[in-house]
This record gives sequence, structure tokens and C-alpha cells, in this order.
Amino acid sequence: MLRTDEILSTIQMLHAESLDVRTVTLALNLDDCAAPSMDSLCRKLREKITGRASRLVETCNKVGRKYGIPIVNKRLAITPASHLLAGHGQAAALAVAKTLDEATAACGIDLVGGFSALVHKGITPADACVMRSLPEVLSQTKRVCASINVATTKAGVNMDAIGEMGRIILEIAAATAAQKGFGCAKLVVFANIPEDNPFMAGAYVGEGEPEAAVNIGVSGPNVVVSALRRRLASGKKLTLNELAEEIKLTSFRVTRVGELVGREVADELGIAFGIVDLSLAPTPKVGDSVGEILKTLGIAQIGAPGSTAAVAMLTDAVKKGGAFASSSVGGMSGAFIPVSEDEVLDNAVTKGWLSLEKLEAMTSVCSVGLDMIAIPGNTPAETIAAIIADEATIGVVNNKTTGVRLIPVPGAKVGDRVEYGGLFGGATIMEVRNSGASADFVNHGGRIPAPIQSLRN
Repeated sequence: MLRTDEILSTIQMLHAESLDVRTVTLALNLDDCAAPSMDSLCRKLREKITGRASRLVETCNKVGRKYGIPIVNKRLAITPASHLLAGHGQAAALAVAKTLDEATAACGIDLVGGFSALVHKGITPADACVMRSLPEVLSQTKRVCASINVATTKAGVNMDAIGEMGRIILEIAAATAAQKGFGCAKLVVFANIPEDNPFMAGAYVGEGEPEAAVNIGVSGPNVVVSALRRRLASGKKLTLNELAEEIKLTSFRVTRVGELVGREVADELGIAFGIVDLSLAPTPKVGDSVGEILKTLGIAQIGAPGSTAAVAMLTDAVKKGGAFASSSVGGMSGAFIPVSEDEVLDNAVTKGWLSLEKLEAMTSVCSVGLDMIAIPGNTPAETIAAIIADEATIGVVNNKTTGVRLIPVPGAKVGDRVEYGGLFGGATIMEVRNSGASADFVNHGGRIPAPIQSLRN
């Protein structure tokens, strides 16, 4: 139970620092909707989603009003679409995606994740159906989000799948050229995908998860910034371990708020409470920025030496605070660095301080990977695949989740601007150095073997 001083601190965060619950995500198993005919499959999907998710938005709004805590997004995550599409063709994939889009719209839900395939060790016909349908699916639906898992620490890195995804990402960009390649913003290519992630575009319901559960994504970079600034304003010289302790305590309080909201929503809906993901997920709003946290810690230019160490310290402190606050912490829980969605990171790219290579180094210690990065539209498919391979290998070797969400913007060149609006923000097109120099490596295909586990040093 929260102590009085913790309650007062939480109230201050709510009213002075705009703490919110970033997402309440209903995780729903749809495997029992599988059917031999496409019409029957789509009918069962529509009935189950509208039957189980119709009260989600209403309940979230009710709980949000009760505690005075805004719940920004209400979302749905499902079991991988590849499960449903076994035995069906690519036409069925688009029909399923449109059914998901329509059913979630009817429930007032913002996004649905789980148009997914897990191909880290091989590609089944159903997986191939999902992957090859993505240009159509992501260009012809509004709410559907996709994820493809191409690597795990136990299986290694599937270079065949990565090579295919390099080509598919360019096809998605071309299919959504009128929206500056925006379809790619709804796709994440993962290594070690988490099975209970509430954040989009990578949310899906993994094996071993319950029939239905409520998963919470709590953010609040602005809350961490405010807490650090209060400590620094004292004028006392503070060490990095003292600043890390402040981040840890703030994360503890934020996690407790998230669990309170999540359990109440789950009780109202009569389903299980799953996890709280306390990832610091920024928005384009000024002040709501992971980059601003790094600047407050003393990194004057994001991308300068020390940036990776600062991200590592931040991520570790967030995880420690969350783990102490709740026994139900899950998802990715740490610090996100999505470039277009973070005003300070985007500014660092625009000014030339932050390169793709430095971002890759920072992803080795943060909670996800190369996220929401706009690149030239003429970047070769093999180069995109090589970037994914690098990021996947970081995840595999370090036994952590990494993901890639690249947006090749058709017709755009380095230094151009692209604006997506809302939570997706805007970005300056980043340079991809030595583009095309990795084609021979990627074209070998096969798998990069899993790392040895017994000789770690």
C-alpha cells in the first residue's frame, strides 16, 4: 500500500507533470476463431472482438475519471495472425486484416497489434502469407499493426527472413508513398519479441498467455525530468548514483499508479490483470522526451560521448524501480528512443549530432532498438536487411529485445523533413552510410548461429 508521502508525490506528478497511462491494451487469444472458410473465419473474429472488447473504452474512461489519470490509448493485441491463416491464401490475409480493422473501429479501439509471424527459425506457409501480405494490409487498413520476429537468443538470426523483410519494407513504403511511407511505422521487426508487450506496433499475445488479460503501458519521461530538475535545483553537487536513485524512486511511483489503474480496469471487465510495462515512451510534445532526460543528466548534445552510458543508467534505474514496485512488470520496461516521436532526439538528428551508428550503440543498452527512423527512399533492400541484422544480433548476443522500425520515405533524400502528426511526430531523413556495401553478406542467406551460452565473459 502506498504511504502518505508517496500519495502526495503521485498527486504532484499527476497535476504538475502530466503523468498519464499511455495505453491500456486488451490481450485477447483469437486462436479459437480459426475456420476452414474465409467467411466463417472473419465472422468469428468479428463476433469475438466485439463481444470481448466492446466495454474496453467505456471502462478505461470510467477508471480514468475516477482517479483523474488520463488513459491516452485503448488498444487490442491478438495471437499471431499466422495462426489464423494456416491453410489460407494471401487473399484471406487482407480479409482478416480488414475484419480486425472494422471490429476494433466498432469498439472505439485505437490500434490492434498481432498481425504477426514468428520466423526466427523458419518460415511456414502461413508465416509467408502474413509477410507477403504486409504491403496490402498496412496500406489498406488504419488500425492494424504488424510485427515479425526474425531472431532469438536460442535460435540465432534468420537471415533468409531478414532479407525478405528488407524487400517487403520497401514495398510497404511504395504502397503508402502518398503518406510518406507511413505504412512502415506500423511494422516492427524484432529479435526476442516480448509476448506481453502493450505498446504498438509490436504488441501481440504469445504462447502461455491467458485467454484475455489487461496489460498496461505507463510512460512519463516528463515526470522523470521534473524529478531530476528538483534534485539538481538544490545546488548540491549530485553524483550519478544519486541521480539514478531519483530515477528509480520516480519509476517506482509511476509503476504503482499504472498497476492501480490496470487492476481496476481488469476487475471491471472481469478478466485477468497481466502486466505493467513502465517503459519511458516519449511523445513529440515538448518536455515529454527521453532525450530531455539525457540532457538533464548532463549530455548537452544527444549523440555526444557519454550518451550510451546515460541511456544505460536510465534504463537500469527504471527497471529497478519498476521491479520493486510490482511483481507484474513485463513487456519491454525501460527506455524507448523512437526518433520521430521524441522532440529532442529529432532535433539532435536535424542538427547532425545524432547518427544512425550512434543510435545503434545506444540501442545495445536501451529497451528496444532503431525506432521510427526515416531514411532515404532509395536505400537498397539489402542495406535495410543489414541494418535489421545488426540490430537483431545485438538482441541475440545480449539476450534482450531489440526491434527495427525504419521508414524509407519515397522520393526523400538526406536532410529532408517528413511529418506524420499525432504521436508519430516528424523526422529529418537520416543518412545511411556505405549504403549497398553489405549486399553480398545479406545475400548469403541461411542463419547466423545462436551464440554459445556456456562461455560468457
